[in-house]
Formats: sequence, structure tokens, C-alpha cells
Amino acid sequence: MSKRKWDGPRLAFVFVFVSLLLAAVYTLVVLVLAPAHAQARYDRTKSDYVLMLLQCLLGLAALLLPNFLQKKHRFVIPSRMLIFYALFLYGAIFLGEVLAFYYRVPHWDTILHTLSGAMLGALGFSVLTVLNKTENIPLSMSPAFVAVFAFCFAVALGVVWEIYEYSVDALFHTNMQKYALEGGEALQGQAALRDTMEDLIVDALGALVMSAAGYLSLKRGTDFVQRLLLRRHSGPQR
Repeated sequence: MSKRKWDGPRLAFVFVFVSLLLAAVYTLVVLVLAPAHAQARYDRTKSDYVLMLLQCLLGLAALLLPNFLQKKHRFVIPSRMLIFYALFLYGAIFLGEVLAFYYRVPHWDTILHTLSGAMLGALGFSVLTVLNKTENIPLSMSPAFVAVFAFCFAVALGVVWEIYEYSVDALFHTNMQKYALEGGEALQGQAALRDTMEDLIVDALGALVMSAAGYLSLKRGTDFVQRLLLRRHSGPQR
């Protein structure tokens, strides 16, 4: 891959990595001074900073994943996918958690989950090529089967993420699943489940749109799906 083609993804990754690293350092400093309980409506507590730190560390690790796949397993990842991946992490962690967009920007979480469902749906198409050790969707596979697999793959990962959120909330007394308001007031009944269920629903909708687009692409023989696929170098390793 040429150096010029890497300029966009590399700049995006460096920008997001530095942002999350600085946010993690800041969080470590203020975590000690943060109150255990909010004194005012928008005061952040220790649990808020614990969540922020966990998310920043997770984001830093996630930013290293594409390079690991490229270097260790010789994957070729489309530049547009890399840029979208980096900016998604920036929106979900730095803007969402650090700058509190989840509370301050209406439907921020919903927008991100819809995009993640679409992104995971696109990844589902690549998983089929990896499992079949080929660079393209096998022609012997029905477009409907491929689309259903991509949809189910994306929804399954969305469920795994909600399990992760529930586990973190249970272990560290955080509020990833937004079962409480920003001031700490616990929601009751169906209101406490709304965030989780909305996340799963929009995950499924995003995956459905991407799977339907992929189905039409395969059915009509266009290159939409092929441009999204992660590929593996088949030649000898340098």
C-alpha cells in the first residue's frame, strides 16, 4: 500500500490516539479528587471517571487492533474503513464519554449504535471471506445467505457489547447502560431498560440496512461489498 494512501488513516489514528491518551491521563489525575456522590446536577463522580478511564483504555487498545491485523495476520483493510473506525471511536469515547455528548447531545448514543450496526454488518461480509480463505465472497454462496449471516453477525456482536456494558456497570458501579440520569437518580421500570433496548434495536436496524445493501450488491454484481472487504495477503511474507 502506498504511503499516500495511508495519509488519511494514519492522521485519523494519530489524532484519536493522542486525544484518548490525554483524556486517560487527565482522568487519572482528577479521579483522586472527584467526589463519591454528585454535589450538583452535572458534577461527575468517581464512578463517572472510572468509566471514562476504562473507555479510554479500551479505545487505545482498539486503535492498535488494525495494525495488529495488518502486521501479524497480513490483512489489507480499506482506507475508508480505517478512517471511519477511528472517527467512530473518537465519537463514542472522546466525545461521548469525555465530553459527555451522551447526556448533552440528543440521540448521540442512538446515532453511534446505528452506525456500529452498519459497520459490524460490513465486517460480517469480510468474516465469510476469512472463514473461506478467499479474497472475495464465494460465488457458490447465495446472496441471501451472505446477507443473513452478516446481519446475524452484527446483531450478535451488539448483544455481546450490551453484556460487556452490564458487566462493567455491575463490577465498577458505573452507568454505561444509562439506568440512571446524569445526576445519579436511578430510573425505574421500563425507563431503566430503554437505553439497552434502544441500542439493540438500532444495532439491528443499522445491520439490516447494510445487509440489504450488500444483498443487492451481490445480486446485481456491483462492487459495493467488495470495496468494504478486509483481505489477506496471499503472497509470501516479506
